[in-house]
Amino acid sequence: MACILHIETSTNACSVAVSENGQCIFEQQEEGERGAGAEHLGPMVDEALSFTDNHAIPFDAVSVSCGPGSYTGLRIGVSMAKGICYGRDLKLIAVPTLELLCVPVLLRETIQEENALLCPMLDARRMEVYAGLYDRSLKVVREVGADVVTAETYRPWLDERPVYFFGNGAQKCMDVIQHPNAHLIEGVMPLAKWMMPLAERRYLNEQFEDVAYFVPFYLKDFVAIKPKKLI
Repeated sequence: MACILHIETSTNACSVAVSENGQCIFEQQEEGERGAGAEHLGPMVDEALSFTDNHAIPFDAVSVSCGPGSYTGLRIGVSMAKGICYGRDLKLIAVPTLELLCVPVLLRETIQEENALLCPMLDARRMEVYAGLYDRSLKVVREVGADVVTAETYRPWLDERPVYFFGNGAQKCMDVIQHPNAHLIEGVMPLAKWMMPLAERRYLNEQFEDVAYFVPFYLKDFVAIKPKKLI
């Protein structure tokens, strides 16, 4: 197992956690206006680093929530994570924010149907959300996308089985979706402590990012291939 610093800044709830051998040994959270919570990231990271240094616990990696989410929040979080990786020569792990949102739902065991789907949603203003569909093993059923939510957006899946909607974009969509198989789970937030099982699995599978070239979700479509050596 490993000691991993987890950073989550995709929404207004900025959080930091440290896990060691599968246990959360440090956690802090601050909230602000739409992405402004990331302003608190520096002091929280400093406290997490001081905590591990004082207990002589060496870090093995840094995991960061890579989006979708707040443009400003993700930029600050990824920049902080990359800086720590450079400074301490650590591995970088990227955790998709929507996958992260599924973790507390699965841990609460609030979903009983074996064939149920999970639909985490992040608010993108008006009736737009970033959303994806996962089964209970977190296998991707539909890739993450920017959805304009109507009564038909998720009907192909709703007609087949129960779908649970959650995240800060879900509440506003329920009146529009209106389907007997549509269920809302309230109070689900992306927090650093929920990153632990996803980050540890990636660490064990050596799914690390290139610190120099890694970018958050909102920039992935705009990143050019790595530059070749100039002649």
